[in-house]
Amino acid sequence: MNDIETKLSAARTRLIIDKPFLGALVLRLPLVAGDPQWCRTTATDARKIFYNPDYIEQLSAEETQFVLAHEALHCALSHFARRGHRIKMRWDLACDYAINPLLINDGLKPPPNTLVEKSYESMTAEEIYPFIDEFDNNEPMDDHLYDDESESGDNNQGQSDQPPPPEMPESDEGQKDGKQQSEQSGGRQSQANETDGKGGRQAESSPEAQGAAQPPPLSIQERETLNTQWKQRMAGAAQQAMQAGKLGDDMARLVDFLLQPELPWRNLLAHFMTQTARDDYSYTRPSSRRGDPAIYPSLRSAQINIVVAVDTSGSISESEIEQFVSEIDAIKSLIRARITLLACDAELATDCPWVFESWDEFSLPRKIIGGGGTRFTPVFDWAETQDMRPDLLVYFTDADGQFPQQRPPFPILWLVKGKSPVPWGQRVQLN
Repeated sequence: MNDIETKLSAARTRLIIDKPFLGALVLRLPLVAGDPQWCRTTATDARKIFYNPDYIEQLSAEETQFVLAHEALHCALSHFARRGHRIKMRWDLACDYAINPLLINDGLKPPPNTLVEKSYESMTAEEIYPFIDEFDNNEPMDDHLYDDESESGDNNQGQSDQPPPPEMPESDEGQKDGKQQSEQSGGRQSQANETDGKGGRQAESSPEAQGAAQPPPLSIQERETLNTQWKQRMAGAAQQAMQAGKLGDDMARLVDFLLQPELPWRNLLAHFMTQTARDDYSYTRPSSRRGDPAIYPSLRSAQINIVVAVDTSGSISESEIEQFVSEIDAIKSLIRARITLLACDAELATDCPWVFESWDEFSLPRKIIGGGGTRFTPVFDWAETQDMRPDLLVYFTDADGQFPQQRPPFPILWLVKGKSPVPWGQRVQLN
């Protein structure tokens, strides 16, 4: 056991020196030997890293760094608070598929049987989840102890709209608790009541146990508290790594993404459309014939022009298009918007455009012919030839096609089903 502890300590130290972002995260998690009866490799409950000594013994020093960083990222990315109503096994696989490419691209060496899928690179666990078959026989590399199949982590639906301030490592209460929780894992140990040091629930340990007992899943309140703590820790770790010039591009993009507001695509669509609306107060001086020298603000309103383009290349189902159109119609009723609908695969549909005034119901034509390849150029060419450019162009697509070479001079919102990137504009993931 002394050799195992030395190996883990050396791996953690090497991460702090070479990968300060990951090392700072790992440092927040006490290392505890778990009972081999339940701990097959490594595991985390978002408070500690549990490990099977026999498993760690088989790993090289580089592979040990990988598994420690892997557990820390599960915590930093708040995977324990983002599952919602998704199936646990598929969610666990999606989380591993999201984490492992990040660590490999950052120069860490994965152990055998690590889940890696090239097509999932740069995707979040939420984006990966729909692509995982429910009968997938793969297993996560580790055990995720923060929830079980009967519980839901749906408290993530109310993510904060503002990123938390970077925490000060010296005053972080969680770090103090982590030090108090650190356990000596040498030899056989038997614990009757293991507490988490914060008044959390307790875990029983049997007399025959050779390591720590498996901790219970987190409660909703515990998830919320740890979610806030880990966002603060991630922000602080990223700041320290950037100051040292050792934060990789992939990690930096991930941190930026996770610390930004996390809203459903419908909220983002409503936000863009209402922000574009021109309702405002006017302080224009009224006619002098009124005789009142005071100037009172009056509400002035102007109709906005929104172009909605639908990809009909065949990769977007009819039911998905109908759902998208109904959402546009619901938002349109709240603002004065004139909407022009375009349908396009490689070329614009022959019958478009279809124009809907603010008082019209926005709906699909009875028949839209499509199913060919995908080119986005026809939509933007049409928009730029109009006398009045759109105030906003919303494009519903899988983003797998030919884009214009230059960015158009008006706001663009891409609602993307799939994993393809866009060269400019605001991209909103629909999965």
